Amino acid sequence: MATSQTTVFGGSGFVGRYVVQRLAEAGHRVLVGVRHPERAGFLRPMGDVGQIVPIKANIADTNSVAGAIEGSDVVINLVGILYEKGAQRFAAIHAQGAERVAKAAKAAGVRRLIHMSAIGADRQSKSAYGRTKAAGEAAVRAAFEDATIVRPSLIIGAEDGFLNLFGSLSRIAPALPLIDGGTTRFQPIHVGDVAAAITQMADAADSTGRVIELGGPRVYSFRELLEYIVSETGRRSVLVPVPSGLMSINAWFLEFLPEPPLTRDQIAMLARDNVVGASGDEAVGRIEDLGINPIPIETVAPEILRRYRRGGGARPSRFN
Repeated sequence: MATSQTTVFGGSGFVGRYVVQRLAEAGHRVLVGVRHPERAGFLRPMGDVGQIVPIKANIADTNSVAGAIEGSDVVINLVGILYEKGAQRFAAIHAQGAERVAKAAKAAGVRRLIHMSAIGADRQSKSAYGRTKAAGEAAVRAAFEDATIVRPSLIIGAEDGFLNLFGSLSRIAPALPLIDGGTTRFQPIHVGDVAAAITQMADAADSTGRVIELGGPRVYSFRELLEYIVSETGRRSVLVPVPSGLMSINAWFLEFLPEPPLTRDQIAMLARDNVVGASGDEAVGRIEDLGINPIPIETVAPEILRRYRRGGGARPSRFN
């Protein structure tokens, strides 16, 4: 059992809560660096008394980052945003914030730094999300040469923003959009497998300094994923091919909402393949290298989509 102290930035988020729980199960004492510790109290029961401690930290503030890292052997940065709002800008979070964490970890003599990026990280990406994720990787590497970079594909889980988005739309929309015909490919992975991989990286030295991409056991087109959602929910939504340019116009209006379900930047990301090995770099590792065989999404998606089915959650008759 591990006995190290680990600081997790972004530990109260979608992926973070699973990582914190896995770390606690592995015996880590976990400091959860978040802007609002009182909102992360739900994490405490995931471990023994005093094992999981939310502390105030903002990756935009050097002193609070250093304070959250003090005394830790491992630092994990999971902080990321899907859309910009107020002071929360892509560059500030994905690049500058990531660099701040990496520099503080290096100065504190941290044994291991794990930084979560994304398969779509690319300086040439049409998406600001993808460009700033790439900038973050470069900044982390420059500050902490032996950092482990984790690039997941589409992450699914009970709180995800993909199955839940299109599942909810299937209840109310007569048609669902296939961006550019729905040919974009994804390799969805369950959040539990992502958490297991990151926890293993925290305890094993063989991932130090590596780039590891995380994807599930099967590649799907965007069309196949939407067909699965519609089929699993028993809805009658028609799948309609829509050019990404037209979708971007619709997304522009959605960006005025407090929490936009879709943005122009996300449209740009959805128009690009998101699969393991797309970079062609043979040095990039995979989740299987860690001895983890990711579960098929079909084993967990039905329960996630249950709330969107007809008949109050009953499974469509053709599956009985």
